[in-house]
Amino acid sequence: MSESSFTVLCNVGVLTLEDGCEVKFSIDAYRNYRYASIRKYLKADGFFGATRAGITMTPEIVRALAPLIAALPEDASCPDQDLGKFAKRPGMSVVVRVSTYQGVKGLDLRQWQEDDTYTGWTKKGIRLPYAKIKEIKELFARMKEALDEKPLEF
Repeated sequence: MSESSFTVLCNVGVLTLEDGCEVKFSIDAYRNYRYASIRKYLKADGFFGATRAGITMTPEIVRALAPLIAALPEDASCPDQDLGKFAKRPGMSVVVRVSTYQGVKGLDLRQWQEDDTYTGWTKKGIRLPYAKIKEIKELFARMKEALDEKPLEF
């Protein structure tokens, strides 16, 4: 495999959304580095493809985040809260929070940039519906298990 090629190492699972879209959880490799990926795919009238909505996380972020998500209540009684800010690389973090947007509770995973030129949210991120928290917990647990197994070949 070429050093700069993208490879899906393990398809962890799929979260089906109400609008017919899918969110795919996977373990991928790029430039000989493994990472966890959560990406939304549009499914409509004979078309199926990736959207810009999605995020990649280091294995360390997934290992730290999985138990925090597992501890969330399965009903919508969970208050809006930040679950954590996890360093992705110097100047870039992943912020995970439970929040209500337009009256709908969701789990929000977004990139936060802090450097000399810009401080704030980037366009990278994804919002998962809290109504699907039971499935989200299972997918994060499976993602962590896949990362904890012997390193996948790439």
